[in-house]
Amino acid sequence: MNIKIDLITGFLGSGKTTFIRKYVEYLIKCGERVGILENDYGAINVDMMLLSDLRGPSCEIEMIAGGCCYDCHVRRFKTKLISMAMSGYTRVIVEPSGIFDTDEFFDLVYDEPLDNWYEIGSVITIVDSGIEIKDKDTEYLFASQLANAGAIIFSKVKDYTKESLIAKVNKSLEAIGCNRRILLDETYMGHHAKLSNAEFDAIKNSGYHSYSYEKRMVILDNDYSSLFLMNKNLEEAALINLSNILFNNKEYGDIIRIKGFFKKSDNWYLMNMTKDSKDIDFISSGQDVIIIIGKDMNEEKIEELISK
Repeated sequence: MNIKIDLITGFLGSGKTTFIRKYVEYLIKCGERVGILENDYGAINVDMMLLSDLRGPSCEIEMIAGGCCYDCHVRRFKTKLISMAMSGYTRVIVEPSGIFDTDEFFDLVYDEPLDNWYEIGSVITIVDSGIEIKDKDTEYLFASQLANAGAIIFSKVKDYTKESLIAKVNKSLEAIGCNRRILLDETYMGHHAKLSNAEFDAIKNSGYHSYSYEKRMVILDNDYSSLFLMNKNLEEAALINLSNILFNNKEYGDIIRIKGFFKKSDNWYLMNMTKDSKDIDFISSGQDVIIIIGKDMNEEKIEELISK
């Protein structure tokens, strides 16, 4: 029997890792042996560290680092999936970077030799309800993920209604020439912890769609870069102030996400910040690292700001 492979898509900061934690816990309860494949920028993967306590007889976590050329990335991705096919998993969960084009996933899984071992399970897209579509490239990548998704989960719903959010995503699908229109029963609302076993079962079996849309030249991964800041010993208030400055001043570049850990009163905390949200949560262990992800970053000015 082939290994089911699920793709979890969504923009940076949408809540993919939080969903994966709950989804994998459900899969383990169902008797699955799960392999998680994390694909992120740089050699330090905060999301991988966040999921580390899931490791055990029924779950393992692997990583491929982004930031290299496209062809090199594809080779790494394929090689890792070949290795994972030999590891006894019944289900593999792939979490790509937030600017991932889903065509890459389909091309790889349908190609030899991966098609001998894997079959696509479900494509699940996590949508930050407050996402702002600022340009055509963003809309294309956002909508192309929606076009293939079997299940769509709206995170950070606040006061939004399901109907208003569906209208929002359908507008983006129309903008890229896709005939798909998202239906009510393909979507889920609210915090992942509140999803029922029945809902997780429906998500697991939601499959995927193969709608066509206008293909465009889009931003590539290597247009984005990461700045790793180690052992800065910044306190929570300083980190929040830093994020406000970076997100609101283009002189530092187009900053899209700040993530990492900080220590307070001998406890570790995970921070995950975008311009519109600042999430801080307790975590059992961490590392004094801040990762700033953006485009056209002025790393020298950022370093100067932090040293003040």
